[in-house]
Amino acid sequence: MVHADPYPSKPIHLVVGYAAGGSTDVVARIVGQQLSEVLGQPVVIENRPGAGGSIASAQVARSAPDGHTIFMGTIANTINTSLYPKLPFDFATDLAPISLVATVPNVLVVNPEVPAANLKEFIALAKSKPGQINFASSGAGSSIHLSGELFNMVAQVQLVHVPYKGSAPAVVDLISGQVQSMFDNLSSSLPYIKASKLRALAVTSPHRSTAAPDIPTMAEAGLPGCEVTSWFALVAPAKTPQAIVARLNEEVGRILAEPRVKARLAELGADAAPSTPEELAALIASETRKWAGVIKASGASIE
Repeated sequence: MVHADPYPSKPIHLVVGYAAGGSTDVVARIVGQQLSEVLGQPVVIENRPGAGGSIASAQVARSAPDGHTIFMGTIANTINTSLYPKLPFDFATDLAPISLVATVPNVLVVNPEVPAANLKEFIALAKSKPGQINFASSGAGSSIHLSGELFNMVAQVQLVHVPYKGSAPAVVDLISGQVQSMFDNLSSSLPYIKASKLRALAVTSPHRSTAAPDIPTMAEAGLPGCEVTSWFALVAPAKTPQAIVARLNEEVGRILAEPRVKARLAELGADAAPSTPEELAALIASETRKWAGVIKASGASIE
């Protein structure tokens, strides 16, 4: 009688679709370190940047479904489904949900010289100058870009998109006044908000962030229907045994309940957000539908 090796039987590769040092990479390293301790095997972070995480997720989708290769998915993966017309895989069916890990709101920030002290004043300013107020993003097709397109649709304004190669250079130009606004991940803008180098008008999450409780939500500030929550989630290749998915889900849930892990995520402006695989599958489906609608209505593209 042949017995399967106990899981895990070798190092686990946690693939990240972005460069080292970014928020996705940092979240992966926080979780990976703790997983390594509880599973008794090294968790090796493998950075494969490119195409908004699609290169890395395609690699994982093709990997052996044995739980030794997993992926840190993000909101970008559900955007890419509509943004890239010929992806060689389906994020919803070729990858098995394990658990949501953390959520991070985007935040509408403006240069302090912009004459708008709150969201209503900013919308009034944008309506009085159609096509004259711009917003920066970390790149075409990013959640930061599409947050701006959703804002244009809901607020009925015409902010002009200015894409950058990453959030960091966009924030630098926002602080210097080269651009006027941005829907940035709270984690990257929070230090500048605290230093009064940027003015925060509203977060895009349904609830206020524990990392910045003084910043109102879009709905509280007068614009319901403009919700965007960036997220990080673990997935595995489809056909990964249910027992392995359940084991990983259980361990991730325990890890995210630890105060020290919650505190480290909070430093990034993130909230720990464990889920069941079924809840994550439902989130992926709803986000895919939502961003397909925004992309179609706005005409957003990666060009």
